[in-house]
Amino acid sequence: MPLPLYTANQVRELDRQAIEVQGIPGLTLMERAGAAAFAELRRRWPSARLVIVLCGLGNNAGDGFVVSRLAHVEGLDVTAVLVGDPAKLQGDARSAFEAMCSAGVSTANYSGVLADADVYVDALLGTGLDRDVSGTWKTVIEQANQRPGARMAIDIPTGLHADTGRIMGIAFRADCTVTFIGRKRGLYTGMAADVCGDRVFNDLDVPADTFAAVKSNVDQVTWEDLQNVLAPRSRTAHKGHFGHVLVIGGDHGYSGAVRMAAEAAARCGAGLVSVATRKAHAATINTGRPELMCQGVETIAELLPLLEKAGVVAIGPGLGQSEWSVQMLSRVGECRLPTVMDADALNLLAREPAPAEQRIITPHPGEAARLLGCTTADIQADRYAAIEALQKSFGGIAVLKGSGTLVADGEGRISVHSGGNPGMASGGMGDVLTGVIAALLAQGSDPAMAARLGVSLHARAADRAAGVDGERGLLAGDLFPHLRKLLNSRS
Repeated sequence: MPLPLYTANQVRELDRQAIEVQGIPGLTLMERAGAAAFAELRRRWPSARLVIVLCGLGNNAGDGFVVSRLAHVEGLDVTAVLVGDPAKLQGDARSAFEAMCSAGVSTANYSGVLADADVYVDALLGTGLDRDVSGTWKTVIEQANQRPGARMAIDIPTGLHADTGRIMGIAFRADCTVTFIGRKRGLYTGMAADVCGDRVFNDLDVPADTFAAVKSNVDQVTWEDLQNVLAPRSRTAHKGHFGHVLVIGGDHGYSGAVRMAAEAAARCGAGLVSVATRKAHAATINTGRPELMCQGVETIAELLPLLEKAGVVAIGPGLGQSEWSVQMLSRVGECRLPTVMDADALNLLAREPAPAEQRIITPHPGEAARLLGCTTADIQADRYAAIEALQKSFGGIAVLKGSGTLVADGEGRISVHSGGNPGMASGGMGDVLTGVIAALLAQGSDPAMAARLGVSLHARAADRAAGVDGERGLLAGDLFPHLRKLLNSRS
């Protein structure tokens, strides 16, 4: 099942519910968190002997004090390095500090230099960070990142914004992040993949009904959650049962993009796929993939018969921004067919914004910035706010591509998709996604499901392809055999 993701404030409310409603003492939760983190440290680095735990002054530090005590009890050589005056510790964190000191754990105030260690544990600032990391905090993170030892973050890497996934100046670069009670939204999109490492979740044995009191509109969705959405095909099915996709694009010099989108639609099960492109390209595309019905289209009059036969339109791959491109997009906007828009269709839409409920838009951050009239940096600073703005401004379903792709529907639900890899940073990947989503629409998926399933399928296929020969040099066309296999797998 999809897993809910929470803001930092929502997780604090979950903490309050656990403590005040469920009656679990805060110090008990802290002990459980520290024990979970230490157990993961031992599982992941069983031969580690030298451990440095970097501790601030809040509850995140309290978790670190528990880790330090448990490591000492087990015989590891551990030092709790204090960043800040321990006299300022309060509440449960102070109790954990005193228990650690009573156990005989070595402590040291940070003096500007970190000693070598097998593992550095980040228990510095936690989820409450609301401004860029600076001063001593920045220096200690810089040094920890430069050391050759392994790194583990408790709850969240210091410097990563818990709600947005942006880096606040600098962030601790963890090999593993152990997070508790509620999964934080910022761990799953934006720059999170660069600093979180493997994400390990522990609910600290908080009763399940605690979570009913805090509603989230954001879910983490994986391929495993969606892979069986498409029902097995009837043994008597024919091509008319699986829809007719019309892919429009391929202005002069851009025939490859429309070909990839169309082939992706065919490989993902659309019954029929037509291509409307420049006349100079039609024969070439047809020669390379004869299953596609390619038509040279230079005028609106030549496009109309193709629109009349289609059930779904995909427009944008290789579309360009010429007068021909504008005419094609304008006519598609009038036909009210379910439509997937990408690439130059989005750049043209940015010139004359108009909402449409039957539409799925699939921008990358640069295209999203043009659609919303801001900068790419603005989009990446808060991808959740950006996807909400895209959906509200343009209607239908919005997909914001990138690390931790987001999908938003018209009911306020956002899904986060964590699959994919850096090998996808190559030309044509977005064109393939356009065709994938269009094929799923044609086969009967509702727009929100088509977008979510398409994003997850596309990412998983890319991960499979990268697993064969590596990420570097991965091409969009390498996904095709994996798309087909995944769609035909029932496990």
